[in-house]
Parts: sequence; structure tokens; C-alpha cells
Amino acid sequence: MIQLSYKQQIAFNSLSIIAGNALYALTVVLFLVPSGLITGGATGIALGVNRVLGLPVSGVLFAINISMLVLGWMVLGSRFALTTIASTILSPLFLALWERVFADFVLTDDLVLNTIFAGLGVGISLGITIRAGASTGGMDIPPLVLNKWFHLPVSATMMVFDLIILAVQAAFSPLQQCLYGIVMVIVYTAVLDKVLIFGSTRTEVKIISQHADEIREAIFSQLDRGVTILHGEGGYSRNSEQVLLSVVSNRQLPKLEKIAHLIDPTCFMIVSHVTEVSGRGFSLEKDYKEED
Repeated sequence: MIQLSYKQQIAFNSLSIIAGNALYALTVVLFLVPSGLITGGATGIALGVNRVLGLPVSGVLFAINISMLVLGWMVLGSRFALTTIASTILSPLFLALWERVFADFVLTDDLVLNTIFAGLGVGISLGITIRAGASTGGMDIPPLVLNKWFHLPVSATMMVFDLIILAVQAAFSPLQQCLYGIVMVIVYTAVLDKVLIFGSTRTEVKIISQHADEIREAIFSQLDRGVTILHGEGGYSRNSEQVLLSVVSNRQLPKLEKIAHLIDPTCFMIVSHVTEVSGRGFSLEKDYKEED
């Protein structure tokens, strides 16, 4: 795994935030605006105002974002506001840019394609932004404020706000756009979850075998992965036995299974996927210790 210095990490995160907001704005202009799909959040409000009053989406979104940023700064503090300010400014700026570049341009009239690509674009862009450590701001802030004032659960109030925004848009949108808008929200939620854990998923393997020492040495030498020895006891036999615990990359799993079954065809193996692993060999460089 490539380790970045502090300055490199800051630069990478900054570029990610810029790229995430640029992609988000491009998705809105190319797929959401032409198709008339409804969506939640501050973008949903901006799209609704655009369809009813004809005001530019970028201008309305900027006004909402600035208002929410001020509210967040006053209630949640300056530290929170600093993580939000980038998306507050960048998203409307890129929207204004893409509105000029793609004025009156329609990529496709197919509502299904617009729904799929809008979901992909929003999910990927939000995932990139959040992974870089930035808040998306906008209508994410009121639930946090209500949580601080009244201790209301953030997830529940966020869902209520989104439902209200979707319902208001639905009153001014055709039924078909409303239904596809709901599908789009489902798509971008699923994509967002995948992006947030992309590259960090690993496979955890537990092995119980009478040849535990041989399997452990093979994992060291052939896979270059660490092993933790857990001490267990057979529930039926009450015999003491070693349980080998190792975390490997998803691609190394087939090789590990082959190694274990070659040494002990009757070994008991438990395989499970983990969403994130940190420490030596994963988020930190490996530390090889020479034997005396």
C-alpha cells in the first residue's frame, strides 16, 4: 500500500474535494436538470425552485449553502464550518460553470439512462468528497443543529427533511419523474456506500487445524501476511487447539485456501469480509523484525 506524506495527503484530499464537487455539479446539469428527476437535499430545493420560478440552480444552491454554513458556524462552531466551506462554495461554482458550458445541451432523453447515471454520478461524487474528509454541507446541517438543540437522532431528522423536499417537488412534477427520482435516490445511496469502503475491504480467515504451525509458516512465507494465534477449546472434545487468525486481501483468499487445504484437507476454515482494516501491513508499512 502506498503511504503518502502529510503534504501529499493534504494535496490529494484537496484535489479529491475539487473533483468530487465538479462531478456532482456535472451530474446535476447533464442528468438531473434535463430529465426533471426529483431528489433530496439542498440540490432538490434548488431544482424545485428552478422548475417553478426559473431561477438558476447554481444561484439558489449557493444561497441555501451559505445560509446553512452560517447556521452551522453559529451553532456547531468554526471547526465544523471549515470542513463544510469547500463544498459550500465549490458546488455552486461548478454548477454555474457547467450551466454555461452545457447550456441547452441534452445528453439523452431516456429517463432510465438519466436515472442510472444520475445515481452513479451523485453516489461517486459524494463518496469522493466524504472520503477526503469534507462535509457536503447544505441540508445536512439542520439535522445536526436539531441534534445539538433537542437531541433528535440525525438519521431520522435527515430522512424527514428529504421526504419533505421530495414531497414538495412531487407536487410540481409528473408521476413518472417522481418514481424514477426515488429509484435514483436508492441507486446513489448504494453507490455511496460502495465508494466509502472501496479499497479498504479485506478478508478475515480463521483456521482450526491439527497442523496449525505448518499453515502459519506457509502464510508467512508464501503470502507475507501476519497471523495471530488464538487459543480455543473444542466444545465436544474439550481438547485445547490453536485458532489461526489472518487478514488477507480479497485476491489472496484463493491462494490461502489452497495452502491450508494442501497441508490439512480436513481443516476447519471460517471466511468473512471486513469493511476496513488499519495497522501494520495495511494502513501502515510492514515492520519486519530480524531474529537474533
